[in-house]
Amino acid sequence: MFSGSSIRGRQSAFGPFRVILIFSLLALAVSMLSRLGLGLWQVERVAAVNGWPHLILQGLRVDIATLCWLWGIAALGTAVFAGEHAIGRLWLPILRGWLTLGLWAVLLLELATPSFIEEYGIRPNRLFVEYLIYPKEVLSMLWAGRKLELIFAVILSVTTLYGGWKLSGKLTRNIRFPRWYWRPVLVVLVAGVTFLGARSTLGHRPINPAMVAFAEDPLVNSLVINSAYSLVFAIKQMGSEDDASKVYGKLSHDEIIATIREASGRPASAFASDTAPSLSFNQASYQGKPKNLVILLQESLGARFVGSLGGLPLTPNIDALSKEGWYFDNLYATGTRSVRGIEAMTTGFTPTPARSVVKLGKSQTGFFTIADLLKNHGYTTQFIYGGESHFDNMRSFFLGNGFTDIIEQQDYKSPVFTGSWGVSDEDLMRKADSEFKRLYSEGKPFFSLVFSSSNHDPFEFPDDRIELYEQPKQTRNNAAKYADYALGEFFKLAKNADYWKDTIFIIVADHDSRVGGADLVPVARFRIPGLILGDAIAPKRDHRIVSQIDLPPTLLSLIGVSDSYPMLGRDLTQVRDDWPGRALMQYDKNFALMEGNEVVILQPEKAAQGFQYDAKSESLSPYEPAKALEKKALSWALWGSLAYQQGLYRL
Repeated sequence: MFSGSSIRGRQSAFGPFRVILIFSLLALAVSMLSRLGLGLWQVERVAAVNGWPHLILQGLRVDIATLCWLWGIAALGTAVFAGEHAIGRLWLPILRGWLTLGLWAVLLLELATPSFIEEYGIRPNRLFVEYLIYPKEVLSMLWAGRKLELIFAVILSVTTLYGGWKLSGKLTRNIRFPRWYWRPVLVVLVAGVTFLGARSTLGHRPINPAMVAFAEDPLVNSLVINSAYSLVFAIKQMGSEDDASKVYGKLSHDEIIATIREASGRPASAFASDTAPSLSFNQASYQGKPKNLVILLQESLGARFVGSLGGLPLTPNIDALSKEGWYFDNLYATGTRSVRGIEAMTTGFTPTPARSVVKLGKSQTGFFTIADLLKNHGYTTQFIYGGESHFDNMRSFFLGNGFTDIIEQQDYKSPVFTGSWGVSDEDLMRKADSEFKRLYSEGKPFFSLVFSSSNHDPFEFPDDRIELYEQPKQTRNNAAKYADYALGEFFKLAKNADYWKDTIFIIVADHDSRVGGADLVPVARFRIPGLILGDAIAPKRDHRIVSQIDLPPTLLSLIGVSDSYPMLGRDLTQVRDDWPGRALMQYDKNFALMEGNEVVILQPEKAAQGFQYDAKSESLSPYEPAKALEKKALSWALWGSLAYQQGLYRL
């Protein structure tokens, strides 16, 4: 079958395919050892679902499928092109580069996995890709907070690339090539093995994460696959992720509209448009001269960091201010990323399995925001940030949808402190105060979104501002305490400023940090602080379940702006106090609707599951939900995709 068998020293086993086989075994060893290491790291969660057999056997299956995708075409090219001729000599360096880069990618992604799991509770997914778009911010963050890991990754990368190239060179010397008449047989054989191995099933659908998922713990399910597969699958889904019906199932257009209109709490008569089916007129509860509005969006400040919500004693200023305003006990974020919090707070849009509308193409202009609405009412609309506003596409989205004024890092003169993510929160708050004073003195009503960043890895902030909660200084808990300090300093200034009496403020988190857990959706990790303050806001402790999407309509009502808008969140000033509440939560590809203590969770290509949530123990227990609640959950999940695709979310 192979030529040149009489030449001494030539390699005989597998001919030119030997190098592919050896690199495949190396990549397989990397993936399996990484999976075993991650499993031992999370041994309690793996053992809780009796996951070891599944982890090893199904993990091996996924690894083989991954290698067929990764190097199947390379094997096919070898069967066609390899040989002792010009084309063959050109093909060999291509093959060596392909194998070397593939092995490096597998190794590097597995190396990055523990840190990603620590932050997001799951293997690298589309968030990994989204961060790669911003190398300056990410590299500065890694250098400031993870120097050793970054240095090790560079050393390992250089070693792998050099060693892989040298090894592939050694393995492709003096090889025996198949005779020409065996080429068609080899092509068919390699194509068949690659196709069957990549599909890993004879069923209708090829292998995918849902097929090998076996537990209700998303992290354990993600350990079954490898990080290269996880990332590529996420990238593939990004192309069609704006269509939730491909993820959760279908409902008719009329069913979705009818259900979400009813779930919004508004009467059917309030909806008068077929071209913008969620558009309704909303009368503000406050009837005086319209007030200014300031949203103080706090980075990664989950309820577990807030003392007055039962968390760590890190927020003495928020705790004190909570007695002066409208404080929410059970407010839930819609997602786990800053752009999801921005989406909820500025557009009132419902979460979807797609990326936030802040980053999607069709929503860059003509998409509803409260900035656009307030701009039509004569407001100056601002985004004030301490970093670079291009991050996460914020600048483009804001300028295209009603924000007239953007203040970012370059606009700060002589800041007291600058870190990886920009100037410190105290610089941010002082800048905000000076802007509000200027606008108020000019007689201009204003809306401002002020977005903090100090409470973000690598947790850099000025010295001698707070009594550290723990050592060393640069920890998440210390950064949360510093962010609270900056808020306290801001309100000292604001209460003594002329604009105080004519402004409504809200302190609210964008999301919690390190959202993860053994549940399909870790509900407790979506709970965040929310506090509305102002000269005319009476102190109140609100125990209802509230979603971030309820806050924009409530704020518009409190500042006295009556108008038509497409937001479906509730105006909480006009909802009875015994309303059990409702929250929407998107956790990677899983969507949860919580009404009272009942939770319905939707997963890709699986039936809806019901649970009861115990807030005291922060646990979910299986429960048979009503079909009406399942339909409501599906309608909420599908509405966002429908509205985005068809351009329905507008004034």
